[in-house]
Amino acid sequence: MAPSFDHLRDAEFDEDDYDEDEVDISDLKEKYEVQLEHGYDSFVVIDGLPEVTEEQKPKLVKFLLKKLNSVGKAKEENVYMPMGEDGKSMRFSFVEFASPAEAAAAVRQLDMVPLDKKHTLRVNKMTDIDRYGREGRVDETYEPPKMEEFTEKEHLRWFLADPSGRGRDQFVMYRGDSVAVCWNNERDTPDPIVDRDHWTEMFVQWSPLGTYLTSVHAQGVQLWGGPQWTRQKRFAHPFVNMLDFSPNEKYVVTWSNRPIAIPEEGHPQLSLDEDGKNYVIWDVETAKPLRSFANLDLPPQSTDGPVKPAPKFPWPAFKWSADDNYVARLTHGQSISVYELPSMKLLDKTTIKIEGVMDFEWAPATVQREGVKVHEQLFCYWTPEMGSNPAKVGLMAIPSKEIVRSLNLFSVSDVKLHWQTEATYLAVKVDRHSKSKKSLATTLEIFRIREKGVPVEIVDTIKDTVINFAWEPKGDRFCIITTTEPVGPTAVPPKTSVAFFCPEKAKAPAVGNFKHLRTLEKKNHNSIYWSPRGRFVVVATVANQQSSDLEFYDLDFEGEKPEAEKDLTANLQLMNIGDHYGVTDVAWDPSGRFVASWASAWKHSMENGFHIYDFKGEALREDAIEKFKQFSWRPRPATLLTKDEQKQIRKNLREYSRQFEQDDAERGASADREVVEARRRMLEEWLAWRANVEEEIEEERLDRGLPAKPGPEAEEVSGEERKGEVIEEIVEEVLEESEEIVA
Repeated sequence: MAPSFDHLRDAEFDEDDYDEDEVDISDLKEKYEVQLEHGYDSFVVIDGLPEVTEEQKPKLVKFLLKKLNSVGKAKEENVYMPMGEDGKSMRFSFVEFASPAEAAAAVRQLDMVPLDKKHTLRVNKMTDIDRYGREGRVDETYEPPKMEEFTEKEHLRWFLADPSGRGRDQFVMYRGDSVAVCWNNERDTPDPIVDRDHWTEMFVQWSPLGTYLTSVHAQGVQLWGGPQWTRQKRFAHPFVNMLDFSPNEKYVVTWSNRPIAIPEEGHPQLSLDEDGKNYVIWDVETAKPLRSFANLDLPPQSTDGPVKPAPKFPWPAFKWSADDNYVARLTHGQSISVYELPSMKLLDKTTIKIEGVMDFEWAPATVQREGVKVHEQLFCYWTPEMGSNPAKVGLMAIPSKEIVRSLNLFSVSDVKLHWQTEATYLAVKVDRHSKSKKSLATTLEIFRIREKGVPVEIVDTIKDTVINFAWEPKGDRFCIITTTEPVGPTAVPPKTSVAFFCPEKAKAPAVGNFKHLRTLEKKNHNSIYWSPRGRFVVVATVANQQSSDLEFYDLDFEGEKPEAEKDLTANLQLMNIGDHYGVTDVAWDPSGRFVASWASAWKHSMENGFHIYDFKGEALREDAIEKFKQFSWRPRPATLLTKDEQKQIRKNLREYSRQFEQDDAERGASADREVVEARRRMLEEWLAWRANVEEEIEEERLDRGLPAKPGPEAEEVSGEERKGEVIEEIVEEVLEESEEIVA
């Protein structure tokens, strides 16, 4: 599970609280620092213009101004187009904009833009032309480049080869001012790999494939990795509050609630383009910014329905496609802007206008649609009811921008979009209000993405309020939590119900209709945590002072199935119930074998620490740690095995399990031997200490003139003395017993 950092979004920083020398960026300054020529920042040089005469020049200038004024303010007298001796233009011009920011926008948005069918504009900053110009910069004599000495890089995926051979997972924990990365040792004490003080100033975060560990500082963000945990990358975005990686770790977006301020002497990685911006999108490999954006703060859109306004700073504001080729941003109520990576240019140079759009979500995996050969990504979006127009859920393909499927909805209060991890299904949770708008009901609309025509199935109408929904990863079952009471802060947490749904049995490869499996009543649960491998699920009560239950369920229990559920593809069984007082977060490890729960000091200060459970719910470890803030399992990349190879392993699993069981038994026996040997050493040390003390006491007796203490042999009684002993034994015997009744 991804860690929650809601408490950090609106955090304010005091520059005096941080030591500027704590994160050394002097090498970055030396590498990237540029002394700009003041006075030329608002000038650009435009190449690629057609050759014109003096008479044709005014027409070309006016035509060029139409392009220039789309990104800034440029006047006709501020366009200087040099003419050659032959009376014709030299095919370039100098343009002065009203500000350096407009000049930077012109470079970013007009470079490589066609002017007409035969000419393409090349736009550069005047300062760049001067910086890279030939005068005094390039030596006329050729010198061959120097080959740098090869240095072998650290293996960033080393953590996949557990030296113990047990396939353990790593986790990071942040407590007090120190951060530690450890191997999970089940019942035993975690095996520390690295433990550093002041490794981060705010929080730590793994990249999606586990390659990097991210630390956050006042000066920016740093990525760490390799067996020696050396610094791999740095992103000098000051006072970062939040960050988000693309699924394949190619890019990262950082956000700060403080606009970037570029000092006069320049910045080691950022330029004037980023001045005043809040978001920066970086290329992870080169550690260079691709593009920056300011906060998009629009007034809430007014609608006829009771739709809630969008939050001021929704996170993540930029959402990635599954293949890292696109990133998109929502302009609430107006449009969706899709940018191509790594160029960060708008797809087809225009936003996708969708009136009233409230939210959108990319498909988490690439889906190959029938009859479509080109590479496409899908995203879904929804719009509310506006006037007489119904609410709508749409499914769009990128880059074609084709509407693959749309669905009209009526009497809509709110919509939530839930993708299944393999993008096989899309669940649309629709909250509908009655005509009087005094009561609500929920319907679940399931889009079957991989089936022809993308059919939509209405699963059920739920009269209670749905507060949580979660798909089974890599599966076709889901779980919801509902309540009959109003949602929001209350003195006593509301009672909830947990309902499971699964398909009916059908002939492969078809999947049957979704049906209600079972509902568990009178619970306090508010969170759902599926195993990343599917099948097992933890339903928990988190951030609740009155209850802290964790219930472990198996949906493929091998025991007898109830008669009413014979035709369904699940057999639900409660395996165990755990309790962790004050629990604030729960997460499965990437193997699906262990579950961690922890109580974070960021949310309360009572009994902070973490617990480790196995997938069946058996408690393995309980560690109480003062000022414990964060726990996070290290993710793993996707397996390289094909589906057939995985199927073959599952087929022979019993054969492999014998070896694992033997290893576990040997490890247990080894642990028992270690315990026995430790106890024997303790006993021998105690006996030696006792003999030493008795010897010292005897020496002290002799020094004081006392008689020597008789030895053990003197205390023994001889056999003849035993013969002279008289032992008297008294035996009582009852001869007669009578009972008399007294009147």
